[in-house]
Amino acid sequence: MVETHATSRFESAAEVSRRLRDTGYLADQKISGTVFLAERLGKPILVEGPAGTGKTELAKSVARATGARLIRLQCYQGLDEAKALYEWDYRKQLLRIQASRDGAGWDDLENDIFSEGFLLTRPLLEAIRAEDPVVLLIDEVDRLDVETEALLLEVLSDFQVSIPELGTVAARGTPQVFLTSNDSRELSEALKRRCLYLHIDYPAVERERDIVLARVPGIGEELATGVAEVVRSLRALDLKKRPSVSETLDWARTLVLLGATSAGAESVGAHLHVLLKHQPDIVLAARELGVIPA
Repeated sequence: MVETHATSRFESAAEVSRRLRDTGYLADQKISGTVFLAERLGKPILVEGPAGTGKTELAKSVARATGARLIRLQCYQGLDEAKALYEWDYRKQLLRIQASRDGAGWDDLENDIFSEGFLLTRPLLEAIRAEDPVVLLIDEVDRLDVETEALLLEVLSDFQVSIPELGTVAARGTPQVFLTSNDSRELSEALKRRCLYLHIDYPAVERERDIVLARVPGIGEELATGVAEVVRSLRALDLKKRPSVSETLDWARTLVLLGATSAGAESVGAHLHVLLKHQPDIVLAARELGVIPA
């Protein structure tokens, strides 16, 4: 069993909310409560939801709020143990073998080339061995192959890794772990059991307005409200890709940059390409909203 850090990062869910707000991340009660419980229980958080709803940003914001170092494992199909956990520096090992042809015996040489100096740490091992507080972000875990997903089980259960040549490496403290998923495939029950679950959907108009006000300097409340309402209308359409929160912020910054004071039909039509990234979506949105695309 891993010892937790002597000092907890948060005293309450309200403190989570306040400190995340200080970083510019507006957490609702469900988010702040889950982050608080996960930190106290020493459990990872599996964050699911549509792309662009702030799942990755949540982990980054928790790292900023706590002063912890962020270690990120970006998942993709084909990611293997060598890229996620560790690998041996084969080039360096080969040079060591060549340099000792007439020197040490094989047993001594084998012990040498499979020692610390030849080990290349990857994000999972780096997080486990960290002496300072860290936030481990395992981003888009649903992109992993099923076989590679199994690698995470030992790490998330006991926060330790078995390296045959070196033995078991256990964490000095419990890293705060966030796994994000766009729900592109069903994750294993074994992985889910090890995590607290948090679903983040697109924000309501009021919360998205508050996010815009917090993240876009110089924007007024009327314009922020208009932006949030237009984006909500777009998300109600049958689009290939609904606008994300980051695209909402991009549009709001665009309007501020151009000196707009309201999100009227002309502004919507002129900047649909900021919010939508597929031409059929732009055509559909323009027709449904009654605007002329640029």
